Amino acid sequence: MKKFRILALMLVLIMVLAGCGNGATAPAAKDIVVLYTNDAHCGIEDGMGYQGLSAAKRALLAAGNKVLLVDNGDAVQGDTIGTLSKGEYIIDIMNKLGYDVATPGNHEFDYGMDQFNKLVEKADFEYISCNFVDKDGNPVLKPYVIKDVDGVKIAFVGISTPKTITTSTPTYFQDGEGNYIFGFLQDETGEKLYTAVQNAVDAARKEGAKYVIAMAHLGIEADCQPWTSSDVIVNTSGIDALLDGHSHSTIAGDIVKNKEGKDVILTSTGTKLANIGCLTISADGKVSSTLINDDGVGETISEIKKGYEEMVNTVVASTKVELTTNDPVTGERMVRRQETNLGDLCADAYRTLSGADVALVNGGGIRANIPAGDITYGQIIAVHPYGNEMCVVEVTGQQLLDALEMGSRNAPGECGGFMQVSGMTYEIDLNVEPTVEINTEGMFTGVSGEYRVKNVKIGGEDLDLAKTYTVASHNYMLKSFGDGMAMFEGAKLLQDSVMIDNQVLINYIVDSLGGVVGDDYADPYGQGRITVIEKK
Repeated sequence: MKKFRILALMLVLIMVLAGCGNGATAPAAKDIVVLYTNDAHCGIEDGMGYQGLSAAKRALLAAGNKVLLVDNGDAVQGDTIGTLSKGEYIIDIMNKLGYDVATPGNHEFDYGMDQFNKLVEKADFEYISCNFVDKDGNPVLKPYVIKDVDGVKIAFVGISTPKTITTSTPTYFQDGEGNYIFGFLQDETGEKLYTAVQNAVDAARKEGAKYVIAMAHLGIEADCQPWTSSDVIVNTSGIDALLDGHSHSTIAGDIVKNKEGKDVILTSTGTKLANIGCLTISADGKVSSTLINDDGVGETISEIKKGYEEMVNTVVASTKVELTTNDPVTGERMVRRQETNLGDLCADAYRTLSGADVALVNGGGIRANIPAGDITYGQIIAVHPYGNEMCVVEVTGQQLLDALEMGSRNAPGECGGFMQVSGMTYEIDLNVEPTVEINTEGMFTGVSGEYRVKNVKIGGEDLDLAKTYTVASHNYMLKSFGDGMAMFEGAKLLQDSVMIDNQVLINYIVDSLGGVVGDDYADPYGQGRITVIEKK
């Protein structure tokens, strides 16, 4: 199978080198090729895998091309290899592959600011971002770098999503008193971000850059506005191509008009190395993009895996049913927009082990499916890779309603803060337009109109807005207000970081379910806790 995969890869590369596929210009000798990745999320052997990436790089070099290798964020988090090493093993592999530049995604910060700085120091390549700034508005990293390739100056401008504050852990960007000391130019209009990008592009051009490539972690989803990759392109000029990440979108090479009406290539590789991006600056100056589906990299991966493989493969429980984050019919992710059986299971684990009235688990914190059969420790970590810890707070019914409304504001679209629940039921009426209000940091500030979340019941009884309830979740939401859940600020803390999230799930299955997830969780769409009322 491995030999077949390598042969298949080489066939694809031959087609690319011959100019086949997507109408891309064939990279002739001394063409410059920028290989790019995004949202790898520790998928070292998923998709093309890092060995496939290494093979692609070697094949292009052997054909006489000049090759640069860049990453557009979310490389160091998402699976066991990242969790156990706090991202350091991934940096080791990226160093071995010879990455030239990287832009931090929101999940590069998931291990805390001190660890982020350690990863930046450990990297043999440069991390860049024009809009990751300190409290005085000064860039923390270089806004751009210029690579001179045989006399051709190519500038790479880094752009991090302004949603980083709420899609990583907000407190990581604050001082001990809760004041923000870092930010991402997250103003409501997007103008601050556009200005920072334009300033970096102009500075790079002034420094002699012939080509400017934006390395962005922005995404294309509606809830990323006004900071989507297209938003940046149409509000700036001087960018030749934008390599995007964050939304896990697969874009071979769309064309978006910039502020001056000129064509800019927009491209993204998906996630988990499903594709490798290949941007070519041909010898005649044309820019094109396509996606392509054993040197020391394989050895490095094998050596690293030996250290944790035994623990990862340890069987801790079993399940009679498939536990999913995806719609079994369409295959699309649904855990961030509707109920799933895995969401029910995770929420039940928090409520049962804590003894709280209700439990909330954000859909963005449930990251992998578990097939029917044995459940390993590695699979549990893949479901909850962040290392969050269980907490319990005391809140009013109003705060609880606000949390559900905040998580449901994008429905039927996705939201990382969408609430999978236990001990309660609720409805989302899509006939009611969302009126959630947030500040420039993406934090909840209120609801200006009618609530679309309705008929909330706790233990079968109607929610009392004035009553006090105990709520179990994790430190990310309850203490750090992740996903913008600022309504929990000031809530009385009853249990403080008592157990890591993956252990909560293991203990629930082993101790409460007798080691086996049974037919109670058979329906992939859950047990009817969340009802979505479609538009009439």
